[in-house]
Amino acid sequence: MNYDFERGLERHNTGCVKWDQSCTVFGSEDVLPMWVADMDFPIPKPVTEALIRRAQHECYGYSCASPSVLEAITQRLWRTYQWKVDPEWLLFTPGVVPALHAAVRAFTSPGDEVVLQSPVYYPFWSAVRENGCQVANNELQWDGHGYVMDLDGLKDIFRPQMSGMSTCPSRTKMIILCSPHNPVGRVWSRDELTAVGEIALANEAIVVSDEIHCELMLNGSHHVPFASLSPELEQNSIVCMAPSKTFNLAGLATSFIVVPNPKMRAAIQRRISGAVGSVTPFGYTALEASFREGDDWLTQVLHYIEGNVTYVHLFVQDHMPQVKVMPIEGTYLMWLDFRALGMDVHQLSDFLRKKAKVGLDEGYVFGPGGEGFARMNIACPRSTVQEGLTRIAGAIQTLEQR
Repeated sequence: MNYDFERGLERHNTGCVKWDQSCTVFGSEDVLPMWVADMDFPIPKPVTEALIRRAQHECYGYSCASPSVLEAITQRLWRTYQWKVDPEWLLFTPGVVPALHAAVRAFTSPGDEVVLQSPVYYPFWSAVRENGCQVANNELQWDGHGYVMDLDGLKDIFRPQMSGMSTCPSRTKMIILCSPHNPVGRVWSRDELTAVGEIALANEAIVVSDEIHCELMLNGSHHVPFASLSPELEQNSIVCMAPSKTFNLAGLATSFIVVPNPKMRAAIQRRISGAVGSVTPFGYTALEASFREGDDWLTQVLHYIEGNVTYVHLFVQDHMPQVKVMPIEGTYLMWLDFRALGMDVHQLSDFLRKKAKVGLDEGYVFGPGGEGFARMNIACPRSTVQEGLTRIAGAIQTLEQR
């Protein structure tokens, strides 16, 4: 069937974080919210129908992943990536962020270091620090064309440190990857991922790869699951995935993690059990329906998002050349560079919220390298994108006329 993404959805008064909490977050009801990473689009029709059928059962007790759900996941991973996953490798959590917290608790001790690659999704920082660890930041670099990993800097993080007259071994025990990367929109290549994996293996560090945006590939980009790179890296990794970003199901709080190594799987399962909530029957239902019957919808929504990307580039080029649009290969989150406006992070925040009246995620919350940037969610009708950009362009014009 054909989906009309121009229509969008009226989400006010539905308990929607993006729209109903806009005043709380941005201090004004007339701010256009373009921040939270969900879509202002209806979900695939087969998923809605499957949820209605499940609701009619009239019993919503504790649930588990049925053999049919496991099959839907393993078949999709094979069909999409030629990645053969044993159903026994799968564990379920109500979101990727709880899985990250569980992984940090399972494989580090207080005082250990965990590598992040900023600017990066800000809950990563909490997952490290709230579990007693420290961030070893391996900031992404701009090479003139796009963002790249600082692999030499990553190696340096693991070098033994001098303390007085003695050498202390590295306490860096984990690398948390964002793949595809949120917010910069990079889809990492096989070579880049392999290089990270080899550094981790050489230093006995585990790789936890957040791949929640893995099916939101734009303009021919191709995602490579980290654990599919080699048998050695498979046994040293935890891959976090979910249908939530791909099929707009975030509110159903359903994700799965792939842990091929049985000892690692047992360790993280102990941390999940009793400390992390379970997936609801509706979450399992939506996961299976989207993975089995959502491809037609996904093809259409990706085409629409690609059109929004083009629109943003052309609008910015024509109406506010002071702003730079970073290249995007995956996700529906555009990374905008406002540094030419000469504002510090607080001034930029006030400018966007109070002058432009557009609610974006300010870049500084993503860590070093995010200052002067902002993240815009373009998974919405083009009219919303146009309105948001028009507001920002008008505010810049007013600023320059003073």
